Amino acid sequence: MSATELDAALRAGAKVVVLEVGRETGEHTEARRSYLAGHLPGAYFVPFEEDLIGPPEAGAGAGPLPRAEDLRERLRVWGVDDDSTVVVHTRQSPAVATRAWWVLRWAGVADVRYLNGGLSAWRRIGGALDTGVPPPGAGTAVVRTGSLPLLTAEEAGRLAAAGHLLDARATEAYVGDPHRTGTGHIPGAHTVPGSHNFADGELAGPATLSALYAAHLDGRAVGAYCGSGVSATTTVLALASLGIEAALYPGSWSAWITDPARPAATGARPGGAHPPPAR
Repeated sequence: MSATELDAALRAGAKVVVLEVGRETGEHTEARRSYLAGHLPGAYFVPFEEDLIGPPEAGAGAGPLPRAEDLRERLRVWGVDDDSTVVVHTRQSPAVATRAWWVLRWAGVADVRYLNGGLSAWRRIGGALDTGVPPPGAGTAVVRTGSLPLLTAEEAGRLAAAGHLLDARATEAYVGDPHRTGTGHIPGAHTVPGSHNFADGELAGPATLSALYAAHLDGRAVGAYCGSGVSATTTVLALASLGIEAALYPGSWSAWITDPARPAATGARPGGAHPPPAR
C-alpha cells in the first residue's frame, strides 16, 4: 500500500489498523522513543522480539513463530477484526515489517499491507503525525495459523533439489567458509539477497523484481529462507507482489545447522550435498 492510498483510506474512515514495528525490547528504547515522538495516526507500537518471535523451541532456530494464543491476544489489543485492513511499517530494516506482514497473514489475517516507503513516504505526502498512544482495542479476529505455506527442514532440502529454494541472506553468509562448521548454505539453494528487493527505501517495481527472479519463475515451487526467518519474508512479499506464492522456511539456516547430519554447501554456486567439516 502506498502512503497516498493509506491517507485516502484513513480519511474515508475505513477499518484500518496501523502497526509500527520496532526491533528493540524494553520500555525505553530508541525505537519506542521515536514512536512516542510522532507516529502515523492511531498506530500501535509493536515490539518485534516480544510480539513476532515465539518462545525458544528445540530445533526451531533463532526466530520461532509466535504461538497462536499469543497472536490472538495481540490482535485483540490492536483492535483487529476479520474485516480489518492491517498496515505494517517500520523505521528500521524493511524485513522488520515484512516479518510482521508474513506472521499476520500466516495467522489468518486476510488483508495485511506493507506500507511502501514507510514513515518517509508518509511524510513526503504531508501526512500528519500523532503523539498519543491508542488505548487497547477489542479485536475479534480469529487466528488461523497455517494460512500461508511454510517449509520444514526436510521440505526445504527437497525443494532445493526439485524446485527453487532462495537464500535471502547477504552473499557472504551464503558463500560461507569451507573450514568453518555451520557456514554456507542449503545444498541446491540459490542466492538472492533480500536487500535486492528494495530500491531507495521502497519495494522495487514489477519489472525490476521480475528480472531479479526470472531464473526461478519457471512454474516449479518456490521457497525462501535466510538466517532466522526474518529477511526471507522480504522475498515472500516481493514474489507475492508478482502474483507468486512462495513458502517460507521459518527456522532457516539457524535451524538447519542444529542437526549435524544435514548437509551444507559453501561457495558461490548452489553446490551439491556434502557434510559440514568435522569440528
